[in-house]
Amino acid sequence: MDVFEFALKMEVDGKAHYEELAAGTTVMGLKTIFTRLAADEQKHYDTIVAIRAGTTIAMTDTAVLDEAKNVFQGLVADKTVVGGLRKDLDGYRYAMKIEADSVRLYDDMAAKEANPETARLIRRIAGEEKKHYNIMENLYDFVLAPQIYLAWGEFSNLKEF
Repeated sequence: MDVFEFALKMEVDGKAHYEELAAGTTVMGLKTIFTRLAADEQKHYDTIVAIRAGTTIAMTDTAVLDEAKNVFQGLVADKTVVGGLRKDLDGYRYAMKIEADSVRLYDDMAAKEANPETARLIRRIAGEEKKHYNIMENLYDFVLAPQIYLAWGEFSNLKEF
């Protein structure tokens, strides 16, 4: 399997996973984020197909990070929603893995690309994948926050005394 085929498969897998997460949540803000992330993965897929075919397309920047900030502010205000999100922890971790793998793949592709314009476009895709990773990481941390206490770290070495 060549690099382009692998990249296309990762984009298809990422899109399917975000669509699954969108279908599985009842929180409208998260449904919007997951739907936009799936749309971004489709945009990346289309861009990779164009690069592979030797054509260039104008790729628009993602706005999902700004939208996610607004959703997270709403989630912080509504404490009742966190319990329903905990069931998706494995899904969030899997999405983070997909995004991290995508960033590494696109960084490697850009480094090996001879055409500077194509390399720039691949780096833009890598940048968007980094934003996707940050969104999923923040969501994961948000859901886990009630389970993590500062005191655990402060008093973990009491047995040493």
